Amino acid sequence: QVQLVESGGGLVQPGGSLTLSCAASGISFSIYAMEWYRQAPGKQREMVARITSRGSTFYEDSVQGRFTISRDSAKNTVSLQMNSLKPEDTAVYYCNGVPFFGFWGQGTQVTVSS
Repeated sequence: QVQLVESGGGLVQPGGSLTLSCAASGISFSIYAMEWYRQAPGKQREMVARITSRGSTFYEDSVQGRFTISRDSAKNTVSLQMNSLKPEDTAVYYCNGVPFFGFWGQGTQVTVSS
């Protein structure tokens, strides 16, 4: 059974940093590209970062240069280092695979506010 468990969210002031983690189980993690998504209140879920099985990365324009995605295939985890956070980064953050695993984890709430 595939499971995705996101963690690491919280309340942070503008300009601050957080590191999110996603633990995957029940899959051959190393063969999948992985993505981080976010969904802000009243908005559609959007993909913000992707990392391929070989470690190539892609970022959505609004997070380019501020967010860094990484993976540890030995631990079946994918992380998202978020720096210079802005109020508009406030959202619930989720991870998933490519192709989509068919379900969403519980996500982790990130709130950027003074």
